[in-house]
Amino acid sequence: MAEEIINKVSESALITLNLEEYFPGEEIELFDMKDYLFMGLILKEKDFREALKNIELDKFSNKLVAVTCSADAVIPVWAYMLVASYLQPVAKEVAFGTEAELKKQLLLKNIAQINVDGFTGKRVVIKGCGELPVGEAAYLEATKLLRPVAKSIMYGEPCSTVPIFKRK
Repeated sequence: MAEEIINKVSESALITLNLEEYFPGEEIELFDMKDYLFMGLILKEKDFREALKNIELDKFSNKLVAVTCSADAVIPVWAYMLVASYLQPVAKEVAFGTEAELKKQLLLKNIAQINVDGFTGKRVVIKGCGELPVGEAAYLEATKLLRPVAKSIMYGEPCSTVPIFKRK
């Protein structure tokens, strides 16, 4: 007589938190300051201001915009401020950095908005492996968010976890 196979993982009281679900899915437009520099290296204020006046802002309408400079150029702080003043009224979000840096900022922002009520007194597994580059900062933030409320926090998959925290 064969014994019935019991899936202990599915019967456990573990809650899995998949940080990939908080990864920003929207398209990001890159605003590269290099494209507005003389010879790709020098910012001439008059030319820079004129170029910004002629930007096709529809390209950035309701989009996430990462403002960066891919050239090894010295850009005055006010130039970034000026770019923000043009983009902010039309873009969904404007941030300094590369596309990857903006995704990281938005991921951390989304994690900070997680309602922890459903995790109170629960055993939580923060899912480890995945398709998207979640990064260490996201795991750190999720742990900081859940530690005050969770009974325990583990890292990995429900069938193979690494203990992180256990309330005494």
